[in-house]
Amino acid sequence: MNFAHFHLAQPGWLWLSGVVPALLALMHRHAANARREELARMVAPHFAQALTASHSPARRRVKNGLLLGATALAGVALARPQWGEVEAANRRVGEDVVFVLDCSRSMLATDVRPNRLEHAKFAILEFVRRSARGRLGLVAFAGSAFTECPLTFDYDAFDETLLAMNDSTIPNPGTDIGQALDQANQDMDQRRRRKLVVLLTDGEDLAKTGVNMAESLATNGVVVYTIGVGTPAGSEIQYVNSAGHAEPVRDAKGQRVRSRLDEHTLRQIAEATGGHYYPLGATYEGLMKVRAAVQASETALGRRRAVENGVDHYHLPIALALALIISESLIGTRRTFIPENR
Repeated sequence: MNFAHFHLAQPGWLWLSGVVPALLALMHRHAANARREELARMVAPHFAQALTASHSPARRRVKNGLLLGATALAGVALARPQWGEVEAANRRVGEDVVFVLDCSRSMLATDVRPNRLEHAKFAILEFVRRSARGRLGLVAFAGSAFTECPLTFDYDAFDETLLAMNDSTIPNPGTDIGQALDQANQDMDQRRRRKLVVLLTDGEDLAKTGVNMAESLATNGVVVYTIGVGTPAGSEIQYVNSAGHAEPVRDAKGQRVRSRLDEHTLRQIAEATGGHYYPLGATYEGLMKVRAAVQASETALGRRRAVENGVDHYHLPIALALALIISESLIGTRRTFIPENR
């Protein structure tokens, strides 16, 4: 059996293998003491020896040991041991891509139609429908970040999640690009050498964390393509108030807020990770260039054998646990030879 790449997929469950058997052992000990005390209260000591002559303490210990082993193996099974490899021959494997979409109020600016957010959503949909082959993920961000769709091959579910996003998806106001990039990195398969992130935003990084986070993630193989949504001239931001009317966003002084595309910050983020910056454009030219770059990378890999390291083998400890439980039920506690009392 090939035990290469052995690891536990969910090691957090492994503690059950130690704690539960220990508790069960304490319960067995308590039960044994209780039985002895009960018997001592019922009969005289010399009668107790005669009554228990047919009982085998060794067999009882074996039965208890089998139950302890079964509970320990149950914890191992929950931890999902994985090893070995599975190969899918002659399969073209697409790269995983996590889209990071700005949902802050600045994305409601209408310097691109119908507004920046809707324009970016349509661009992502076009990308998915034309060129998606690997898994796709989606992170929404404003003042905080949240994974709306983990990496998946279910493109229909991805599309539905994307279309449902709006400026209320992330309730925290502001724009924190650094937190969004960190969330995207957490969503990626950490075993891959290259982790591809596509960031769509107007670049107004109010938290000023984007560049530093990009430099940090670059050491972990994260490559960020930044897509600028909007225009350098910008436009005023309007949102729909509770009465259903369009209302301009105002700053603390009551002045109307005008949002402009910050291309400088987006270039810095992309260059820090070895990626590229592209303006989105009216017909999604920016994402078309990203698509071409991704396809070029996949073509360089060619048709290869897709190898999945670490195949689930949790069924083995489960099978062993069941075997121990069955064995325990078949073992009695009576002696095969009862010594004569003298």
